[in-house]
Amino acid sequence: QVQLAESGGGLVQAGGSLRLSCEASGRTFSSYVMAWFRQGPGKKREFVAVTGRDGSRTNYADSVKGRFTISRDNGKTTVYLQMNSLKPEDTAIYYCAAKREYSTYWLGIEPSEYDYWGQGTHVTVSS
Repeated sequence: QVQLAESGGGLVQAGGSLRLSCEASGRTFSSYVMAWFRQGPGKKREFVAVTGRDGSRTNYADSVKGRFTISRDNGKTTVYLQMNSLKPEDTAIYYCAAKREYSTYWLGIEPSEYDYWGQGTHVTVSS
């Protein structure tokens, strides 16, 4: 099992940047695919970004490509989401998620595919 704790959310003006962190418990962090999802007001939870077990493979939602970067530090058992050029429509609760996965190719983008979730961190982008 793994426990996840997000941090780094806050209020930022449009065009600004934030870096979210998600620290995982446990000694098998490198066995997990890690992803970020978000849920805006009145919306369904949606995929943002995912990184494979060693961080060499990533995938992004079209809405954040070129603006957000996901990365991980397996030594620190932490995954990051660097968010640049933020827009008001990025306002949401951001969740990190984990799935233990043996494949080095799998990069799931559906919330139902993930087994572990953090509590979420709020990001508000003002116009």
